[in-house]
Amino acid sequence: MKTTTELQTIATQIRRDILRMTTAAKSGHPGGSMGTADWMVAMQFNIMKHDPKHFTMDGKGQDMLFVSQGHITPVIYSTMARVGYFPVEELKTFRKFGTRLQGHPSTEHGLPGIRMASGSLGQGMSVGIGAALGKKMTGDDSLVYTLHGDGELQEGQIWEAVMFAGAKHVDNYIATIDFNHQQIDGTTMQVMDLGDLKAKFEAFQWKVVVIANGNDMQQVLDGMAKAKALTGQGAPVAVILTTEMGYGVDFMQGINKYHGAVVSEEDLPKALAQLPETELGDF
Repeated sequence: MKTTTELQTIATQIRRDILRMTTAAKSGHPGGSMGTADWMVAMQFNIMKHDPKHFTMDGKGQDMLFVSQGHITPVIYSTMARVGYFPVEELKTFRKFGTRLQGHPSTEHGLPGIRMASGSLGQGMSVGIGAALGKKMTGDDSLVYTLHGDGELQEGQIWEAVMFAGAKHVDNYIATIDFNHQQIDGTTMQVMDLGDLKAKFEAFQWKVVVIANGNDMQQVLDGMAKAKALTGQGAPVAVILTTEMGYGVDFMQGINKYHGAVVSEEDLPKALAQLPETELGDF
């Protein structure tokens, strides 16, 4: 287990990785990646029960994570590398032809830590629920987690899955919503207002945890611990995680442009200057 300070340091390094990866590739999705870095670090280093050195596709005996908003591969890959799923040096291959580190997660090359190809939004919750039911059928008491963008909740398949999980009491499952209020075409309120998410999940018989600041590591740790404590009580658990797109760099924060736009080579030094170098070192 890492201390809160250690986790914060790792999150800073991962934000540096995200910027350097996407700028070098001249493509990618840095905004949501930087916003969810604290959550991803907390999950991979402290919250989840998993063994990066002994990855299996079936996840038997280990917690499983499915990132439904598959476009945030920069944070997925960086965190996975930093926790030990594959060498950190491989981050240099991000989005290059033939790499295991494709722009969206792919199972084609057998990258440890990736159990589903994602990026077609709306599907990850169905996959996560299926995996959770599979664990129940085999007597596996580990948990299944998924991560979703708030704009993704505009997909109809999500609400079919929400209804199913509540009705079938899938209580070994935790779905986290990255609630940054931004999506590719503008704010979620402008595109399709999501309304009261907490009330909606509760109406479908879910238990709900709200993390008011998903870019505060201690709040993330406390909130996810609370979510874990609610499992096994006959209902799935939703975590509403309020984050800020582009967190860590002032000219990126809260700007939906950075959903899918990268920092230019000219602006990269200015961005990195706001994220101090760490003892972990750049790849």
